[in-house]
Amino acid sequence: MDFRPINFVIALVFIAVIVTSCGDNRSAQETGNIAQSLSGYDISGFKRVQMPRDFKFPKDFGPHPEYQTEWWYYTGNLVDSSGRDFGYQLTFFRRALSSYEVDRESEWASNQIYFAHFALSDIENGEFYSSERWSRSALGLAGAERMPFRVWIDDWSVQGEGKSFKLKATDGSISINLLLKPAKPVVLQGDKGLSQKSQEPGNASYYFSQTRIDTSGRVIIDGQEFEVRGLSWLDREWSTSALGENQEGWDWFSIQLDDGREIMLYQLRLKDGGIDNYSSGSIVNKNGDLTPLKAADFEIEVLDTWKSSKTGIDYPSKWRISIPGHDIELNVVPLLQDQELLHSFIYWEGAVKISGEGFSGKGYVELTGYDSKD
Repeated sequence: MDFRPINFVIALVFIAVIVTSCGDNRSAQETGNIAQSLSGYDISGFKRVQMPRDFKFPKDFGPHPEYQTEWWYYTGNLVDSSGRDFGYQLTFFRRALSSYEVDRESEWASNQIYFAHFALSDIENGEFYSSERWSRSALGLAGAERMPFRVWIDDWSVQGEGKSFKLKATDGSISINLLLKPAKPVVLQGDKGLSQKSQEPGNASYYFSQTRIDTSGRVIIDGQEFEVRGLSWLDREWSTSALGENQEGWDWFSIQLDDGREIMLYQLRLKDGGIDNYSSGSIVNKNGDLTPLKAADFEIEVLDTWKSSKTGIDYPSKWRISIPGHDIELNVVPLLQDQELLHSFIYWEGAVKISGEGFSGKGYVELTGYDSKD
């Protein structure tokens, strides 16, 4: 999920392992406590993100097992020929349980865990579907490959075909089969691809994005098939890092404006109610050039909230985003209020509409940490 801060992935994978090994279900409060306890873990033997690197494409779409954690995060807004809107999320995470290969005879043995979320928003019918899978990297159950690029869990997959990508996922009554063709070059977020998350050395990720990806294909809901087109977004990160003890959660925005620009913003929320100075963002211009943004360059104002009837959690549900140095002021509103994922980690992620004087577009928002308990 993200910018995707590293503690999100750590919490997701460890919660999945803990819940499954214990054979019980955890409440939202228990899940939050588990996530908060993950500030100390063994990172010995793994590489750390401490200085910029040279990125190699398409090689860097593939896995980096020398780092403890990484993810492939696809989101998008789609529409059929009648104007019916859909949003989707298909995300894969890899987590190494050790820096060395497992020395066991069993074919089930692996030191790599893969985790995934698949979600679909049917805006017209007001329905939100989501599911999760996780598996070990053994017997072909899950994995990632560099050349040709592929990442998968069971029949959920992303596969590279030349400069394009195919996304496939099916769960129960919902399915996507999409072809993604990047319309702009890869952009390196942060400092030439190094995204610092806090002041601690090594608490950072390597991070690149594809911010405008032409998308076409099929969405299936309850046996009804829709031919769709639209735009997708990829966030790609890998790291070996730890939880920030003073960080409670984050709000992440990916925005695709109709004027051909894209905006990525994330603000890290602190436990004392403040915003971390390591919050960041970027503007990608029409020609693909990236302008980095620091925390002081933008403001995210919450205008309304929505309370989940399932969890009782209050989430922001309407925002005003101001980037004064670029004369940008945007209103951001969910296309569907209930886009809450209720899995190993509870969070809100969904499709949004962008408006403002001289601005229009769509995007995706992720909200985490709102289930935190004192």
